[in-house]
Amino acid sequence: MAAGERETMIDIHNHLIYGIDDGATDLETSLAMARESADEGVTHIVCTPHANDEFPFRSPLIQERFDELRGLLDGVVELSLGCDLHLSAENILDALANPLRYSINGKGYLLIEFPNTSIPPQLSDALFRLQAAGYTVIVTHPERYPALHRNPEQVADWMRQGCLLQVTASSLYGRFGPMAQAIANELLDRNWIHFLATDAHHPEWRPPHLRKGYQYVANRAGEETAQRLCVTNPQAAIEGAAWPAQPEPIGLWNRVPLKIDVRHYASFLDPVPIKVEKDGEKSETKGFWNRLFAK
Repeated sequence: MAAGERETMIDIHNHLIYGIDDGATDLETSLAMARESADEGVTHIVCTPHANDEFPFRSPLIQERFDELRGLLDGVVELSLGCDLHLSAENILDALANPLRYSINGKGYLLIEFPNTSIPPQLSDALFRLQAAGYTVIVTHPERYPALHRNPEQVADWMRQGCLLQVTASSLYGRFGPMAQAIANELLDRNWIHFLATDAHHPEWRPPHLRKGYQYVANRAGEETAQRLCVTNPQAAIEGAAWPAQPEPIGLWNRVPLKIDVRHYASFLDPVPIKVEKDGEKSETKGFWNRLFAK
């Protein structure tokens, strides 16, 4: 990048559409988030509403408000539509029955979200099914799952299975705590991150700040890496294009264990609470997966 030239970026994970999940609450908030993103240098946002038990994916309303925002933001920032798909049995069955429905622009790249507290081993089979149906699976914010804090090597298994990883930009500099920060930086150092995104929900408490993450990556891993995570790879996802060439993932195929040094990240900025599922939700997990794999 030439001296003085400002980076442009693509944010593939943003809860911009108002009134449908725990993201933007109203039109004014959506517009404020979008304009702040544009001020950051973001030229394209993928709107990724939740699809989970609390916030079902209401396609007609989502499409209506997406079209409204796209019209109002014409000339400010480009918009695409995707989904933050929670891996419940019901969602997986619907995604399999409606190929590419939840993917970015309907072109195959799919953001998936795991349960926070427990990740059943049957998930590997579910991921294979989604891949066989034509999806390119992107695991969202693996550094933030408490279940992976106990077993971070699960990330390597998913990558060997062909999944891509999207890390939250602010995890790199500590907004989600020292464990998330340690994991995110270890993944960055090993070339295991494929996308950097904001997972923005609100202009203040979950802001759409991608530029700071871009600059962090550029300083730690180089400008080419920042471009790859914030521009090149996201561009392929929104276009449904062939996956670009990537650097060798260090330690993946020879199974070198991750080195998570939490003590190095003992101080962190503005911790964000992570929602923990209720006991009832955890106890229902086995029944969900039994129904799925009985099909």
